[in-house]
Amino acid sequence: MNSTYLTNPLEFLITTLFSLYILAVMLRFLLGAVRADFYNPVSQFLVRITNPVLVPMRKIIPSVGKYDTAALLLLLLLQVLSLVLLVVLRGASVSFLTLLLLAIAELTLLLLNIFIFSIIVQVILSWINPGTYTPVGALLHSITSPVLGPIQRMIPPVAGIDLSPLFALIGLQVIKMLIHPLIGA
Repeated sequence: MNSTYLTNPLEFLITTLFSLYILAVMLRFLLGAVRADFYNPVSQFLVRITNPVLVPMRKIIPSVGKYDTAALLLLLLLQVLSLVLLVVLRGASVSFLTLLLLAIAELTLLLLNIFIFSIIVQVILSWINPGTYTPVGALLHSITSPVLGPIQRMIPPVAGIDLSPLFALIGLQVIKMLIHPLIGA
């Protein structure tokens, strides 16, 4: 049998399961940082699936200001562990510093992708059902405010059309393009 017969499915499982939980922790961190509605159903879902790991960590690692340092450390640990498992499965050897830098770059890309996806979904929701409240829409607004707010202050709406999402998406994509080559190296 080929050695990739089991390796590819295992890599897929490791990548998928770790990525989903890392996404949940990242969203929880972001929602806490922007002071999103804690009682929102989506927020409550994220709290319930991340509390079993975060609550014990918070007893040891205090928050710094409005930033949940336990969540940040958990994100980094999970991403490094995921990379270590993939490196071991492939039979490669990589230095810990390389894994740490790669983990930071991957988490940064995830953060940028969350902003990009949130802006796109928020724009689509504003076209489909403008002016109505939805729990997801409220969280999207909370997540995108730190990115869109400064742009909206610099660029006013043109003929009633808010161009800030367009400029934000361009800027976020440029940042991603600057980070991607670092991961490849």
